Parts: sequence; structure tokens; C-alpha cells
Amino acid sequence: MEGVFSRQLAKKKVMTSDGTLIGILHNIISDLRTGELMDLVVRPDMGIDPSEYNTEDGFILIPFSAVRSVRDYIVIDRKEAVRSSAEE
Repeated sequence: MEGVFSRQLAKKKVMTSDGTLIGILHNIISDLRTGELMDLVVRPDMGIDPSEYNTEDGFILIPFSAVRSVRDYIVIDRKEAVRSSAEE
């Protein structure tokens, strides 16, 4: 994935590759030692069931490895995001 400035990601919509809206990007969690991006912190959309995902304090945590593209939306692989949650 090509480089993207964090300010370009602010308040972007996060959706699955099948077009389901997950919510709005709230924050990004990174490893301070390595700089690796770990998770997207997403404010869930009212129509989404957050119980399928890993959640914390009312936000959905999407592993950064599930991100497939960043354009007008942040597109994630739903299977990878849900599977990662189920493994924890």
C-alpha cells in the first residue's frame, strides 16, 4: 500500500469489501517502538452489530492487516477483521 498521511485518514468511513459500512475512523493504534500500525479504532455505525468484532470502550478495533485500500473509504477484509477478533 502506498504512503498515506494520517491527516488524510481523519474521519474517513470504514467499510468492508462487500460495501457494508462499519463506521468512522476515530483513531489509529501503533507500536511506539517500531512504528507499526496495529489497529484502526472505529466509531461503529448505528446499523452494525459490533459483537462480531473486537471492541473496547464502545469502539471497534480492526487489525491494520485487514486494510485492503485507502481511497474515499478505508476498505477492510471483513473475514480477516472478524477472524482476528474470534482468535483473541
